[in-house]
Amino acid sequence: MSISRIRQATADLAKRAHRDESGLSALEKLGIAGIIITIIAFIPPARGLLGDAYDAVFKRRDADGEITQFSIAARGILITITALISFVGTVFLLLYTNVGKRLAFLITGAATFGWLVIGSALFVVYAPRGIKPSSIEGLNAFQIRIPAIALTVGSVILFIMFVLALDRYENETD
Repeated sequence: MSISRIRQATADLAKRAHRDESGLSALEKLGIAGIIITIIAFIPPARGLLGDAYDAVFKRRDADGEITQFSIAARGILITITALISFVGTVFLLLYTNVGKRLAFLITGAATFGWLVIGSALFVVYAPRGIKPSSIEGLNAFQIRIPAIALTVGSVILFIMFVLALDRYENETD
């Protein structure tokens, strides 16, 4: 590799690093929005409006007084999104502050999908423990495991992709 190529590569890296440091990143904007929402939640009228909106969406009842299927589904979606943000997002934020945006994304992705591979593979082998497969109408023991098998295969593929991207990133930095 010639000296001019090394200088050009160094200049390109410096330009990219400088460009990434200018302005607020999306993560910083999200953090500022979170701080503003937290401050607004301390104001009693705003907290009342948020509580009324929550009740209207997540505690909607039908004519019999039962919680509607929509409210149950919306609550499940909210719990899933909150769990992903809190668990995966916290790991990403910690890594982002220590190793940088790109490497933090790659490490978080590899760790998340590695964890999903282990969890879904355990589900394929040991599930279900509660309801016996013969008592679920129309499904045998294999059919119950199809979603877990699909998650395992997809997680393995994504885990391998993140590990290869980490290897490529390491080779680029050398």
